[in-house]
Amino acid sequence: MATRHLLRTVILQSLYEWDFYKQTHDLTEILERNMSEFSPGVDEPEFAWLITKGVAEHLPQIDAIIAKAAPDWPIEKIAIIDRNVLRIGLYELLYADPSEVPPKVAINEAVEMAKNFGGLNAGRFINGVLGSVYRELQKDHAKP
Repeated sequence: MATRHLLRTVILQSLYEWDFYKQTHDLTEILERNMSEFSPGVDEPEFAWLITKGVAEHLPQIDAIIAKAAPDWPIEKIAIIDRNVLRIGLYELLYADPSEVPPKVAINEAVEMAKNFGGLNAGRFINGVLGSVYRELQKDHAKP
């Protein structure tokens, strides 16, 4: 399993736990514990810290984008796993360096996590939401 793929699953597990406890537990402690247990000695631990910190710092903006892109699904009604897969994918789409994480890689990784950990239609749901956000970003960049 590639390092970043493994780290994304550890990030997802950590965000899931943090979200499950209504963000009242220390996310840093959760990630530290999960990294030491599930990815000890991993090559790029800073990648996990960057994504996790970024999701937490941009959470209101990310959740607002989810609400706009999936208007039939209020954020609190989206399954915790799907909600956090979307958060990771959106963070990477919107805030990560595209030369380091190309948009299509961010979308593909999120869809794979949704298929592996989410419900029956999670992959399609994640792909639909992230795809529509990506198309909007492309339109915005194409405007003169």
